[in-house]
Amino acid sequence: MKALLKMKPEKGFSLMEWPIPKVGPAEVLIQVKATSLCGTDAHIFNWDEWASHRIHLPKIIGHEMFGEVVEVGPEVSLVTVGDRVAAESHLTCGKCFQCRTGQAHVCKNYQILGIDFDGSYAEFVSLPERVLWKTDPDIPAELGCLHEPLGNAVDAALAEDLTGHTVLVTGCGPTGLFAIAVARTAGASRIFATDVSDYRLTLASAMGADHVLNVQTDSSERLGAYLQEMTKGEGVDVALEMSGNPSALHLAFQVVKNGGRVTLFGIPSGQVCFDLPNEIIFKGIRVYGVTGRRLFGTWYRLAGLLNAGLNIRPVVTHTIPMTDFVKGFDLVNSGLCGKVVMLP
Repeated sequence: MKALLKMKPEKGFSLMEWPIPKVGPAEVLIQVKATSLCGTDAHIFNWDEWASHRIHLPKIIGHEMFGEVVEVGPEVSLVTVGDRVAAESHLTCGKCFQCRTGQAHVCKNYQILGIDFDGSYAEFVSLPERVLWKTDPDIPAELGCLHEPLGNAVDAALAEDLTGHTVLVTGCGPTGLFAIAVARTAGASRIFATDVSDYRLTLASAMGADHVLNVQTDSSERLGAYLQEMTKGEGVDVALEMSGNPSALHLAFQVVKNGGRVTLFGIPSGQVCFDLPNEIIFKGIRVYGVTGRRLFGTWYRLAGLLNAGLNIRPVVTHTIPMTDFVKGFDLVNSGLCGKVVMLP
């Protein structure tokens, strides 16, 4: 099969012929129909400091995928040949305290598709049946592969009820854009979105944001004052921080109302200092850290949202063949894209 591998400790991937993976007793062979590019994969492509300490070579990259089951092991019972599936990218151990108490999403020993074992940037991938999710037959491949990243936004946005609430989303990368769509479908009253890119703010409007604010053209003080004015001096009910930028983090805590909620999904590049008494403690706010998705509660909730009309199509701005992977990562690195989907 053709596959994209990280072969050398340097920038880029290699498109190669590679053996089709074998199927174990409880595993499934999937023909990959679509796989989307993620910021994590861009770190590996660029071979930054994090990637150099995390990835063991050689490795097939990719973890956001959709495909068709073509072979099953003798112990497989959840899916059959011909089923269309997405996949949970986190393989949990099932033995640690977290796994045994309903918190597998923060398993201490989890492994990640495309990082710890060969991933989905290939024509075929072999996965344990327990991580597979049968999709609605009407979902096209380029949207089916987005279940996994969309689940991040569902978990972040719906850590608490949003119905009738004002919501601020800081950072309009793909997960922030998904969070806007989720908040809209879940009944948020007004949605504010901030970013440094007019391109992505245009996508935010398409996803359902009522007000979009460019933080490069307005100071944090002016944005804070505007958001206070738009919420009659109360502040927003919920802030979803999806960028990891220190200024965005402070804006989120500044403008959330007393007794409100801040969900943190974006990853800062270094340590961030806070005025804990005034930004968090005296305001009596609740802070949620979100990593991945709740297994598999978020997936069931996501299916319900899709049935309720959740529309994520505007986020997919580019589809490319696997041979154009360099173009795809150039787009991701430039920020002039929503989600880039690769078709092996």
